[in-house]
Amino acid sequence: MKEFKNDVEAIDALSADFKRLKAEIGKVIIGQDEVVQNVLMSIFADGHSLLVGVPGLAKTLLIKTISDALHLSFKRIQFTPDLMPSDITGSEILDDNRNFKFLKGPVFANIILADEINRTPPKTQAALLEAMQEKNVTIGGHLHKLDLPFFVLATQNPIEQEGTYPLPEAQLDRFMFNIILDYPSFEAELNIVKSTTTDTKATLSKIIGGEEIIAYQHLIRRIPITDNVLNYAVSLVAKTRPNTEKADAKATQYLSWGAGPRASQYLVLGAKCHAAINGKYAPDIEDVKAVALPVLRHRIVRNYKAEADGIGVDDLIKGLFFNGTM
Repeated sequence: MKEFKNDVEAIDALSADFKRLKAEIGKVIIGQDEVVQNVLMSIFADGHSLLVGVPGLAKTLLIKTISDALHLSFKRIQFTPDLMPSDITGSEILDDNRNFKFLKGPVFANIILADEINRTPPKTQAALLEAMQEKNVTIGGHLHKLDLPFFVLATQNPIEQEGTYPLPEAQLDRFMFNIILDYPSFEAELNIVKSTTTDTKATLSKIIGGEEIIAYQHLIRRIPITDNVLNYAVSLVAKTRPNTEKADAKATQYLSWGAGPRASQYLVLGAKCHAAINGKYAPDIEDVKAVALPVLRHRIVRNYKAEADGIGVDDLIKGLFFNGTM
């Protein structure tokens, strides 16, 4: 673990480590720069991410590659309709001496891939979401602390909705970012096919470990933010709340529900992290705008009028905050 004289030196080191991490992950993951950046930012900001994309876009490979480059333990949980909470958290069994012994579940790892989280009933979803929030699980009346750093990347398939259990808004709110994973460009797909249809495998170097990540998470919280940037972030969130004093006219027209205070917290943390990875010592309004889409898109609910007029969530956010056209 490196020691730094001050936070300025630490931010410089974070920016350099972030660039090295992206370059290392780029050996395996091709053409998803923004997705990789957002996932890494949510790890450094001590948040969790929800990744929405069709099957076959390398979601599992992405998170496995990140865990390899970060020198962290990784577990994948495939969510199915018959998955039980104990399959995630672990359970108590009787050992040979007739004493209860706790067997840890897959949630006891640094990075968890919760694959197709909307395919399992709410009871099982809640078990994981509680662990995300509290960083511990309770089994048989005993509290078990999770390994730190702890990061959950949950995935959802936007196409098949039959037999799924959509996450309620209150549970969606626990995710820092909602990241849309789209098809790669033609050139990127050419490179993907070239690199994955040969017998050579990229070997990744371990860039940083758990101790450094925890130190960087504390560093990001110590980064100062000016009052005008703080006011801007909180005002953005206030504008999404229909029929309130600060509401934007389009929010009242097209939204049935706006974002809560957690959105303001994550906007500020995300802006601080975005500033740090770009070598800046304090966030500005552009940093807030850079994280607004992934922070807000799962926290606002459109009404029937927005759906009838064909206005998407991202269009609405851009229209509200970036003076874009609807």
